[in-house]
Amino acid sequence: MPIALPHHDGSGLYSPGSVSLGDTVRLRVRVPQGWGPASKVWVRSVQDGEPRYDAAIRLGTAEGWDWWEAAMQVANPVAKYRFLLEVSAPHDDDAPVGAAGTVGRRYWNLNAQGLFSRDVSDAADFRLTAFTPAPEWLRKSTMYQVFPDRFARSGYAEGHPVPEWAIECSWDTPVAGTGPAASTQFYGGDLPGITGKLDYLQVLGVDVLYLTPFFPAHSNHRYDASTFDSVDPLLGGDQALVDLVEAAHSRGIRVVGDLTANHSGDTHEWFIKALADPGSEEAGYYYFSADHSRYEAWWGVPSMPKFNWSSEALRRRFVTDDDSVVARWLKPPFNLDGWRIDVGNMTGRLGSVDLNHNVARLIADRVREINPNAALLAESTSDAAPDFTGEHWQGAMTYSNLTRPLWSWLAKDAPTVNFFGSPQSGPNRISAEDFLATHQDLASGFSWGVRQNTMNALNTHDTARASTVMIECGPEVGAVLTFCLPGVPVMFAGDEFGFEGYNGEDSRTPMPWRALEAGSVNGGTDLRPHYARLARLRGEQPALTEGGVRWIHAEGDALVFVRETAQSSVLVFIARGAAEATLDGTVLSVPQLEALLAEPLHRTGAVTSAAAGPSGVERVRLCTNGVSAGIWALPGTTVPSW
Repeated sequence: MPIALPHHDGSGLYSPGSVSLGDTVRLRVRVPQGWGPASKVWVRSVQDGEPRYDAAIRLGTAEGWDWWEAAMQVANPVAKYRFLLEVSAPHDDDAPVGAAGTVGRRYWNLNAQGLFSRDVSDAADFRLTAFTPAPEWLRKSTMYQVFPDRFARSGYAEGHPVPEWAIECSWDTPVAGTGPAASTQFYGGDLPGITGKLDYLQVLGVDVLYLTPFFPAHSNHRYDASTFDSVDPLLGGDQALVDLVEAAHSRGIRVVGDLTANHSGDTHEWFIKALADPGSEEAGYYYFSADHSRYEAWWGVPSMPKFNWSSEALRRRFVTDDDSVVARWLKPPFNLDGWRIDVGNMTGRLGSVDLNHNVARLIADRVREINPNAALLAESTSDAAPDFTGEHWQGAMTYSNLTRPLWSWLAKDAPTVNFFGSPQSGPNRISAEDFLATHQDLASGFSWGVRQNTMNALNTHDTARASTVMIECGPEVGAVLTFCLPGVPVMFAGDEFGFEGYNGEDSRTPMPWRALEAGSVNGGTDLRPHYARLARLRGEQPALTEGGVRWIHAEGDALVFVRETAQSSVLVFIARGAAEATLDGTVLSVPQLEALLAEPLHRTGAVTSAAAGPSGVERVRLCTNGVSAGIWALPGTTVPSW
């Protein structure tokens, strides 16, 4: 049976929502009386590199929890802290016992990774940041990613010529996952086609549309831009973007673009001039060898020459000029609501050169200057935390803390897929315990604010599809996690139909509009009601966008956690097979246990709840006989008044 453990997560129940440098802030932690009780508590912060301990006071008791509060000074822009707990009773036979029969003391460290009876690195400490917060709308959003060539064709698309680099395809042509055709198949989706489907996205519950690049290029993915000054005519040109954004805004949908700050294409006007003239200003935008015969490129791919951010001229033209690349598309008439920065982790980095944070700060300052309510996200494919302090990028598009461990927990037997570029042919199958340990390990370096804005994706245009990787019904329960954990849930177009794909290119399947008109989903699974309900729940349940997260159970085939605010809470139960979890008054209050006996807000698979105590509602057992998920509304968490 799960036991309650001391808890703090940086959310509003425990910490202030925003802070300024020099503030003295109040931090709270709750300790189960049955676990301790704790006799003393300190907050241990790191101020100017030196540890400091501030004693906490006991605020009172509520529903079996002792609440403690300590004051801490925000001495640095990133203020790291943890809690040190003194317990006056042994927890096991090896616990120390003092002289003369007195019970010894034991000390525990509580950080963002968990509870430890030993000293631990500062890397996983909780953190408050004195930076400009992200716009509130971002953490409350449901995001939908569109790969423009494959989403929808308008009537205008028939008049667009097939570019010389492309292989013309009908909408039903099978997608090539490998070889030269993978980047040159041309299906002809355009921006007016997307505009025509905004009502569809609205019904699905989408309030942020994320477009992969819309600039002219020599590939279907358009990450090799030939200019940043215009919208690709094949997508409808500049006016088509203006019309799309205006139509989206009229429906309450924001639009975020995709920008390659790490590289351009080799057909880009800047690179053509740089290649032709070693003495040109543009030559300084890139890395060339001494004899100008070779240049650096993203991952060695020659069609994507890498920017040299040491160039002040590049900084002006890309970021700081009135009509710079970053600025132009955020201003009228285009009015984008923010950027997702492609390979943000590699931008400004090459060998001994590391200008990454400098460039990120430059871009962030410019974005906020133009539109303080704009979003700024960045891709980071590995451990993202060191680059995501909240100073510049507001949230990460990263696979490390959720997507990869989720694939491993829900993996079918030996799926053969591209596992995020590793030599593996697929994920290891792991237990719920390992999923949680991996998730907490790789999320612990984020502040609470960054965690709330980080993109939670089952898959994207750069990965295999979850339906190819996961057990039957795995994508449905996986989606519940992406919508219910802290972060911004992301649907990649086609997730709502259970599309498959063994790598990123194979996953870029055109949407089945003709099949839908005929009443089918082209051999897929219609998950639209599931996704639409999850999106509605995020709007209806403040705990899913404001609440802290407390893990209650992680064992084998089942995960249970609760999102908590003082006003209301939500409990989530996820299982990848037959499983059960029994919860009692040590982890939930009696009113919360009683609420679990009601019908769930949302259910997929066969999930049941029933009282399990000898009398009254002392315990509740959650059960399932297969891959399932359930979401229940609970009363809020009681905090002693002070």
